[in-house]
Amino acid sequence: MMSSRVGVTSIVVLLAFLAITEGMSLRSLGVELHCRCIQTESRPIGRHIEKVELIPANSHCEETEIIATLKKTGQEVCLDPEAPWVSRVIKKILDNSRR
Repeated sequence: MMSSRVGVTSIVVLLAFLAITEGMSLRSLGVELHCRCIQTESRPIGRHIEKVELIPANSHCEETEIIATLKKTGQEVCLDPEAPWVSRVIKKILDNSRR
């Protein structure tokens, strides 16, 4: 009876280890398992932006996320997709990429 408990415990530990390492490997590959943006910036900061990353809604986050990297500091800032100035920035980026 004792050896079956050890066997079951070993299997549970192994499965837990595999689940943890799989999650870690997904994160190391750049796959986010949750929304990255908790707060968003709605004030115009367009002239301070170096680059913008658009992350469409997916199974891990229901919201489209817009993340800007600032020129001077390299800090990432989540932008409010509803802000009119953000819409203009995204439209400009999309128009430039089509050329």
